[in-house]
Amino acid sequence: MSRMRHALQSARRYTLVGVLILAIASPIVWIALSSLKRNAELLRMPPTFLPDELFFGHYYELLFQTNFPIYLRNSFVVAAISTAVVVFLTTLAGYSVFRCRYRGRELFLSSLLMIYIFPRILLILSLFPVFSDLGLTNTMASLVISYVAVTAPLNVFIIRSFFVTVPTELEDSAFVDGATRLQTLYRIFIPLTAPGIGAVAINSFLMSYSEYLFASLLIISDAKKTIPVGMSQFLQQYSINWGALSAGSVLIIVPPIIGFAFVGRYFVKGLTAGAIK
Repeated sequence: MSRMRHALQSARRYTLVGVLILAIASPIVWIALSSLKRNAELLRMPPTFLPDELFFGHYYELLFQTNFPIYLRNSFVVAAISTAVVVFLTTLAGYSVFRCRYRGRELFLSSLLMIYIFPRILLILSLFPVFSDLGLTNTMASLVISYVAVTAPLNVFIIRSFFVTVPTELEDSAFVDGATRLQTLYRIFIPLTAPGIGAVAINSFLMSYSEYLFASLLIISDAKKTIPVGMSQFLQQYSINWGALSAGSVLIIVPPIIGFAFVGRYFVKGLTAGAIK
């Protein structure tokens, strides 16, 4: 009886997982198949699931007749630089608020999340005059600064929760051997919390890679636009280039999927391993 109950529970569990996978994968599969259809077939009613013939013209149009490669490059550059800065700053900040003792530490930690109280449109309204006075509007630097300011606070809490799992005895032993705080951070904390740092890196990269609001308001010239803003050119007032949008969506999501396939386990471990001490 217990064996049958266990089998039913397993079947119910696998069925639920299958339904969730189907719900998540169905839109991606539909977009991928739509990118291989001609425009006439995309607008056909009733719609077809499989294309009548494989058509790669939308990919050719994107890669050779538009600025899509430039938009993709800009997104990667901005996301990569923002991620590097965020990882560096959050690692130092996470170690500071957890291991160091100084006045105002708890207030500093609490104030980090205050940035998420305000809508992002209010943040850009306050940042834009500053960037304008510094001559940073329409530059990649303005996007990097904005993304670091928005993504770093939350990532401090992620990496701090990982530092909690490191035994204090290891740090004390390093101090006894004459190590400085930076040496302790570099030789003990960073190797032991590598999954947490990986989680911060992935989270920061994805948030910067897909951000639209700051990129649409701070960047003016077409040569400096990122992918989310550049793709909006296919949405016209009276028509939508569904084929180009579908092909662009596939090309946009492929790099993060490939990257997540290699380091996704570190991301999942980074979100859960710091939950308990």
